Amino acid sequence: WYGFNPGSTGQMHSIAAANTAALVAVNTTIAPCLAGLVVFFLRARVVAPKALDVCGFCNGILAGLVAITAACSTVKPWESMIIGFIAGFIYQGASMLLPRFHIDDVVDAFAVHGANGAWAVLAAGLFGAPAEGIGGNGLFHGGDQFGVQVVGLLIIVAWSGVLSIVILLPLRILGMLRLSDNFQDKGADVMEHSPCKAYNSDRSSFG
Repeated sequence: WYGFNPGSTGQMHSIAAANTAALVAVNTTIAPCLAGLVVFFLRARVVAPKALDVCGFCNGILAGLVAITAACSTVKPWESMIIGFIAGFIYQGASMLLPRFHIDDVVDAFAVHGANGAWAVLAAGLFGAPAEGIGGNGLFHGGDQFGVQVVGLLIIVAWSGVLSIVILLPLRILGMLRLSDNFQDKGADVMEHSPCKAYNSDRSSFG
């Protein structure tokens, strides 16, 4: 993420470009820190089973990275803190919502990239002060970028939705979209991969 966020400045030949890359790096650090901590706290203290969840913590970090990417060069660090903080709640909410719709998303890809991708698009239109001179034009600072971001988000959803239906619906009709119950019960590692497990040694051999 540090490669394609700060690296997307594409140049370091001037002080201004270096300052932009530095700002992007700082924002790319702060937002995921806040998001990860929010998710870690929620899963440890608020959400059942109230246990320390390292995987959730890591996904929270990813959610914060997704959330800050669109506005990483146009917001100040304090704004990236807010974006990351909200991203943690969005991730956790989306992660809890999917099972209620019987959607099997074992790695929380939608909660990380879908829900927080949408938040990233909207956040770019909410934060960033035009007076700072770094490209921000956020609604909270009197800018008019938010409407453009909403339209962009709707276009993305429509484009992705239509193409997904075109590709996935025929596969579903042909019975090729989902693995069989027997296949899933035994596991893809056993049925399809070689070797069928990563380690061949018994646990006892490690003492």
